[in-house]
Amino acid sequence: MIGTSFHTFSEHLRQRLQKPLPGEDAHKKMASTARYRLGIKPNERTRRSAVLICFYPYQNSIYLPLILRPQYDGVHAGQMAFPGGRMERIDENLTRTALREAQEEVGIRVSDVKVLGLLTELYIPPSNFYVQPVVGVLPYRPDFYPDPREVEAVVEVDLDTLLDETIVGDSQIDVRGVTVDAPFYQIQGYRVWGATAMMISELLMVID
Repeated sequence: MIGTSFHTFSEHLRQRLQKPLPGEDAHKKMASTARYRLGIKPNERTRRSAVLICFYPYQNSIYLPLILRPQYDGVHAGQMAFPGGRMERIDENLTRTALREAQEEVGIRVSDVKVLGLLTELYIPPSNFYVQPVVGVLPYRPDFYPDPREVEAVVEVDLDTLLDETIVGDSQIDVRGVTVDAPFYQIQGYRVWGATAMMISELLMVID
């Protein structure tokens, strides 16, 4: 998106998010083989969660932050993700969940975030969560204050990098002792796969 003003990009994205979303068609492009082979479905114990996809202008380009989860005894340990987490009783809706979690995890000042719309809600079988991606913009590059309990690193990603098709790969990935074939985005030395890659796939189809 080099040469595109941040305001023009934001307005384009806002308008596109009001139209029908590509949803599962986009998700399938970056889904692992295990997702559809195992056929795990939501159930009465499935919980709701949300993540924030937040764009901001920086160095004459457009960026968004990803986070690296720390190593811990959990299904998403060491993975790349968007800031986010589970819905709490204090949250009036999932948009509020995404904003609150982004503030808690990386210090984004949520009062400055303009929410543009939502992507398609996505079910994550390993953690039994439905996750709602919320798309917003900040008018400036934020100062990040990662919570070390939740975030090992913040990775700022140029939108032009995401739009580069050469970053897409496919590999066998070990998930808690099980090997799955999974597409991924290779970003700054990290492999972004799973639900986060599926969200990025839909986001790029909406933008492009």
